[in-house]
Amino acid sequence: MRLGVLDVGSNTVHLLVVDAHPGARPLPAHSHKAELRLAQLLDDSGAIGDDGVEKLIAVVQDALQAAEDKGVEDLLPFATSAVREATNADEVLARVEDETGVRLQVLTGAEEARLTFLAVRRWFGWSAGKLLVLDIGGGSLEIAFGIDEEPDAAVSLPLGAGRLTAGWLPGDPPVPDDVRSLRRHVRAQIARTVGEFHRFGTPDHVVATSKTFKQLARIAGAARSAEGLYIQRDLKRESLEAWVPRLAGMSTQQRAELPGVSEGRAGQLLAGALVAEGAMDLFGVESLEVCPWALREGVILRRLDHMGTA
Repeated sequence: MRLGVLDVGSNTVHLLVVDAHPGARPLPAHSHKAELRLAQLLDDSGAIGDDGVEKLIAVVQDALQAAEDKGVEDLLPFATSAVREATNADEVLARVEDETGVRLQVLTGAEEARLTFLAVRRWFGWSAGKLLVLDIGGGSLEIAFGIDEEPDAAVSLPLGAGRLTAGWLPGDPPVPDDVRSLRRHVRAQIARTVGEFHRFGTPDHVVATSKTFKQLARIAGAARSAEGLYIQRDLKRESLEAWVPRLAGMSTQQRAELPGVSEGRAGQLLAGALVAEGAMDLFGVESLEVCPWALREGVILRRLDHMGTA
């Protein structure tokens, strides 16, 4: 059957259409996305304003039309941290449902981490052993660890690249003192969780997902996305540590000119790099591999598992 997953994230609203059935690998058929940046549309009270809600409704309607055009039989709509943490989340969800008919399932941070971990486990298989999975989104950082398909530990921290850029790095390029303050904040947040994971032992394989890690790996020399899904793409901490001060000295426009960096994501790349560097350092990771599957694929795989047992 043809499934669609509608991901209302902190940066983008992304419809991914796949052809799938239980026991088979989902095959991508179509991708439709819009840069909405919900995390940056919050007002001083933490609510998504009327303008932001109207934009969200319009984008969801466009995605619904795309899903219909592509013959989607079953749509799996969900929202992550930007909607989850909005002070008027219930009102926003009700308006979206009233005007589009779409009932967004709001995932908790732990659910995000577990579903991303499932996708990574399926991609690499059992031979990868114990996995440590890192995922930097627009609003949050997810960390998960385990040897099975369900992780032994899974946490979500408010360390998304978009959130941190808006709250900590107003300058372009940023002021060095602001960069240092953000670096301290990021490392203090991550350090609180390290002990929870270390008690499960050393990972056999460290994996990262998300656009942020893909772009960091690309500027550090990894293969272009045009070379295909199955090319191994690694990010070494040594390379990342060399890039962080360079990114800190660049304007958004200068970062957008780097290989693999999109104009829409360039402004938050430094914050993402500080989170990635902090996580790799505090968890003792010298090198990690970037996985092409992440949260959306995890949602699809979980749905297919349920279909297979129905």
